[in-house]
Amino acid sequence: MKAYHIHTAGDEPKLVDLPMPAPAAGEIRLRITACGLNFADLLMIKGKYQDTPAAPFTMGMEVAGVVDAHGEGVTEPAIGTRVALFSGQGGLAEYGCFPANRAIPLPDNITDVEAAGFQIAYGTSHLALDYKARLQPGETLLVLGAAGGVGLTAVEIGKAMGARVIACARGTDKLEIAEAYGADHLIDAKTEDIREVVKSLGGADVVYDPVGGEQFTAAFRATNPDGRLLAIGFASGEVPPIPANHMLVKNLTVIGMYWGGYLKFKPKALTDSMATLFGWLSEGRIKPHVSETYPLDRVAEGLTLLRERKSTGKVVITI
Repeated sequence: MKAYHIHTAGDEPKLVDLPMPAPAAGEIRLRITACGLNFADLLMIKGKYQDTPAAPFTMGMEVAGVVDAHGEGVTEPAIGTRVALFSGQGGLAEYGCFPANRAIPLPDNITDVEAAGFQIAYGTSHLALDYKARLQPGETLLVLGAAGGVGLTAVEIGKAMGARVIACARGTDKLEIAEAYGADHLIDAKTEDIREVVKSLGGADVVYDPVGGEQFTAAFRATNPDGRLLAIGFASGEVPPIPANHMLVKNLTVIGMYWGGYLKFKPKALTDSMATLFGWLSEGRIKPHVSETYPLDRVAEGLTLLRERKSTGKVVITI
């Protein structure tokens, strides 16, 4: 089978031929049809992601596909069932073996591409805004990187939860997408002062930040007393310093949020969130935005879009 694989730590990934895997006890084998790309994939290539697997490994963190075989002790989902699951690794391949208890059967009105590009981005935003930040109707939510893979979902979910949403992104084309997904106010990070615009709009009660760097600093200074700032990621490449004295004076809370970590220490929080989201998706209450799809032999092009921050919504590999 074909797989996008890292053979030795530090090597660039390549499309290679690997033996067909056999599912172990508790696992299913999927004939993979789609795999979402994530910024974390770029960090894995550099060995800088917190959950980078030991080499050799096949990349790909979230997949959709058809159950092809059962490991010992597994009877569900039945062979032939379309499912989505968080793989962590192994998704950028024609076949993969994964824990059966992570598989979520897909209704007919959800496509494989939607499902593969859905789990991490929407799961991160919903768990962050609902479970972690306790976003309330009527509060003001500032979303940085608002047209990116996770940022756009935060705009959409924030509106679904009744917040007033300020979307910050680079360029009018990206801001138009954020506006189409429900943003009430727009900030062009290329040309506008984030702090001044947010303060002129009354400040932020919750900040959703997958960018880091100078944008976090500006948002921190525009957050209202008793506000909450969600540290989602650092797409800028810069981890910002946090002035603890200002946190104290303004009674601010900075909240770290790593979605995949909940699988290890509190999986029910994650599974409850995903159940809510797949219900919303099936009902049409949320509409995943996939900006680009590529075949397996063009994964590098998809990753370049993420690296250069040129994508909007999700980039998905079809297999």
